[in-house]
Amino acid sequence: MILVVILFTLGLIFEKQLHGTPYSVGEYLVFIPAYLLSGWNVLTSAGRNILRGRVFDENFLMTIATLGAIAIHQLPEAVAVMLFFRVGELFQEFAVGRSKRSIKSLLEFRPDYANLKTSGEVKKVSPDEIAVGDIIIVKPGEKIPLDGKIVEGEAQLDTSALTGESVPRTAKVGDSVLAGTIDKTGVLTIEVSKLFGESSVSKILDLVQNATSKKSESEKFITQFARYYTPVVVFLSLGVAILPPLFIAGADRYQWVYRALILLVISCPCGLVISIPLGYFGGVGGAAKRGILVKGSTFLDTLTSVKTVVFDKTGTLTKGVFKVAQIVPKNGFTQDELLQLAAEVESHSNHPVAESIREAYGKKIDDSQVEAYEEIAGHGIRALVRNQLVIAGNDRLLHRENISHDDCNIEGTVVHLAVDKGYAGYIVIADELKDDAFQAIQALKKQGVEQTVMLTGDNRAVAERVAQNLGLDSYYAELLPEGKVEAIEKLILQSEKNSKVVFVGDGINDAPVIARADVGMAMGGLGSDAAIETADVVIMTDAPSKVAEAIKTGKKTRQIVWQNIILAMSVKGVFILLGVFGLATLWEAVFADVGVALLAILNASRVLRGS
Repeated sequence: MILVVILFTLGLIFEKQLHGTPYSVGEYLVFIPAYLLSGWNVLTSAGRNILRGRVFDENFLMTIATLGAIAIHQLPEAVAVMLFFRVGELFQEFAVGRSKRSIKSLLEFRPDYANLKTSGEVKKVSPDEIAVGDIIIVKPGEKIPLDGKIVEGEAQLDTSALTGESVPRTAKVGDSVLAGTIDKTGVLTIEVSKLFGESSVSKILDLVQNATSKKSESEKFITQFARYYTPVVVFLSLGVAILPPLFIAGADRYQWVYRALILLVISCPCGLVISIPLGYFGGVGGAAKRGILVKGSTFLDTLTSVKTVVFDKTGTLTKGVFKVAQIVPKNGFTQDELLQLAAEVESHSNHPVAESIREAYGKKIDDSQVEAYEEIAGHGIRALVRNQLVIAGNDRLLHRENISHDDCNIEGTVVHLAVDKGYAGYIVIADELKDDAFQAIQALKKQGVEQTVMLTGDNRAVAERVAQNLGLDSYYAELLPEGKVEAIEKLILQSEKNSKVVFVGDGINDAPVIARADVGMAMGGLGSDAAIETADVVIMTDAPSKVAEAIKTGKKTRQIVWQNIILAMSVKGVFILLGVFGLATLWEAVFADVGVALLAILNASRVLRGS
């Protein structure tokens, strides 16, 4: 590029002298090398595409325009077209590089090694070599290489690479930790719970690397537009070059060929071809910087039409950190007996409610006393405990098993227990709202969302209380997983034409609903693998307020893209008319084309900055 600029500048300064050499050989010796150096990629791309049958593209337009300029001995203009086009490409590469760096910053948390503890010694191995159940050591300053549970130690963890949050969080024995977070203070001993290929970091890497694979409607529009636009421009230019000298008396053929070349250069859709994909790339990158992973630019487009946002309750609007708040025994059982029965029957469950009951019990459970364990989806658990048939679950389970009990509408998350078909009492589990849940609903209203809805398997009293506290428009309670799908389908049918429905969830039971919604969002920190894999958008911070931020980013991206489309078409339309009527030279054509491309690129870069 430096050599091209030097040759081009010297050529312009000494153009008169170079032109005066025999057969203008001096002019050719200076400008042709500059032309080939600056335009080689364009020329070869045009040639390759012609051989593949894809004739009409921006490379073809540039090639015939510049070769035509050389043919009519306008060498400086031919070099200027290629030079400034290359300058535009450099700006594009810089802007795309910024977008890629923002996304790749997420990839920097890929761990390079793991400290495997075996037979009293610790050795460095690749994370791929670690098996589930292995013990690894993480020292201060090191990345946690795999998902697992802390069995020894306490430390402050930097989760910013995954979540975008700068405040470290404290992790202690019993806490689950995710691959990619950084140990800031203490030595941790971790029992691995997932293979590296199944870990959070591995899945996020895959999401980011494939984030731009799905084209938005605007990108598809430009692809189709260029397919028809380019041949129209070529034949229109051909008509400008050939027809006026045939039908207008005294028309100068040279002049009309020059105007045709101007038309070709002005018409080159570089600004559109460059800036629209860049706009979406910037949108995906800008969202990634804020802890929001968008799996394709098509979902950024869809977010602009969202009028209904539907939330799961537990783990999405609430913290999903349950604690036993009340134990109410019945029919002769004591509180200790009821808690022990509940802990035993829930001993094999991974549900947060079951974990809270086992934590409250706090004693070792003899698994050999628990037999015929069975989970009943959406209801609860049945098992033989010390040869007694024990069931634990919600009110629906009691009705299903025809067990008589006093009250069906107890406020809170409730686990009812029955022993040998006799009611034994209930345990109330408390869950807290997330800190930003209320602000999240308010922010959605500001973004133009007309309806906020909550779906939950919890009882109606709990659902009503949460909905009132958050200011939700409506809620559906006591839903089984299939009930949630039916509810989302009903909301989609009720929504207006071109209005989209978002569902935000975190659990494995939310995966079908996430898949059914127009845009499915998953909480990436605490969410299940199934929900994250199914989702179109993953919120790494687990903060519901990020839903409104994702919609805002989508709208900003769409706005910038359409600004670029209107800018490019308007400027090109004006200069095409000026060129046809001989009021614009090839120089103005170059600056119109490159100028529009640069303005579009700078505008597209705004979405990455969030400005």
